[in-house]
Amino acid sequence: MQIQRLTELFHQEGYIVLDGFFNDSQMARLDRLIHSHYTNNPEYHHDNAFLSKSQTDVIPWFPKQDGIEDFDAIENHQGLRLLTDAILGDHWRSQYCMVMFSKQGSLGQAWHQDCPPENTERFNLNRLVYTADITDDCGGQTVVVPGSHRSGLIPPGNPVGTFQGQVVLRPKMGTLVLLHGHTWHRVLPIKSAARVSTNFRAVPAGTSEDITDTCIYRNMRYQFSTSRVVEERGA
Repeated sequence: MQIQRLTELFHQEGYIVLDGFFNDSQMARLDRLIHSHYTNNPEYHHDNAFLSKSQTDVIPWFPKQDGIEDFDAIENHQGLRLLTDAILGDHWRSQYCMVMFSKQGSLGQAWHQDCPPENTERFNLNRLVYTADITDDCGGQTVVVPGSHRSGLIPPGNPVGTFQGQVVLRPKMGTLVLLHGHTWHRVLPIKSAARVSTNFRAVPAGTSEDITDTCIYRNMRYQFSTSRVVEERGA
């Protein structure tokens, strides 16, 4: 890996995509574990008001909280740690490992920023790992606006509209996507099969643990700890 070049690209674009970062056999094993966990048609954690307003259909699972150690090898991957060192600097810390599951036929995720962008030095790093291909036939592609992490608040408007210059990502089994928490991004609707990604979130030194407690959508600012809209955002 050319770590310096990748780091510069991340800070310029707000994301990088590395196909084939993890081996297929490792990904296949994790994929089986994930789908085994979700076999019983799980219910959404949020109420219908949030699901409707956010247009976000994701069911999270925190496997390490359940004592599942199979995900440790990903978090301890030398290449991943070296890249994280270069991007976040000294004394960064891991937050949690979160599997994100979306059912077949669900909405995906509307445009959002994972954390408030007013302080440019305080953000989360999404380290997204894909255990299966994301294809146009299946849906669930990730859409990003390059450089938007340097553009402040995502503008109010259509939660699932389009932005000029947006880029559609189609990760494959074993792909690593590093995504800045201020980057404007969404996930397209899921068509023919359930969609899964696993996020090993990390933060720079000095960042509060609740950095992602408030999420910015185009139509609201939402606080997860209180399950309430803290700001309505007009068109």
